[in-house]
Amino acid sequence: MTDIIQKLTDVLKERKDSDPSSSYVASLYSKGLNSILKKVGEESAETIIAAKDGKREEIIYETADLWFHTMIMLVEQGIEPNDVLQELERRFGLSGIEEKNSRPK
Repeated sequence: MTDIIQKLTDVLKERKDSDPSSSYVASLYSKGLNSILKKVGEESAETIIAAKDGKREEIIYETADLWFHTMIMLVEQGIEPNDVLQELERRFGLSGIEEKNSRPK
């Protein structure tokens, strides 16, 4: 599963230096973090609506868009998706209450 995440991350990194007129991802990077965050918010809302409607294929499609734009945000922030995966692994097996209580205050 992580192979596609790494492949996509590599492409997203490459696109940071691409011509914005030739790449959707490069155009997002050129517009800055606020535009990237706006897309993450839009895709999040679309995912919520798809889930509310209970349409499986739309949920999958919109979740893919949300993950994609979130990965663009991570690359923009210099964060590797593996950092997020490691955090999920750290939390695995912890109850939500335990995990929340272990966070720095």
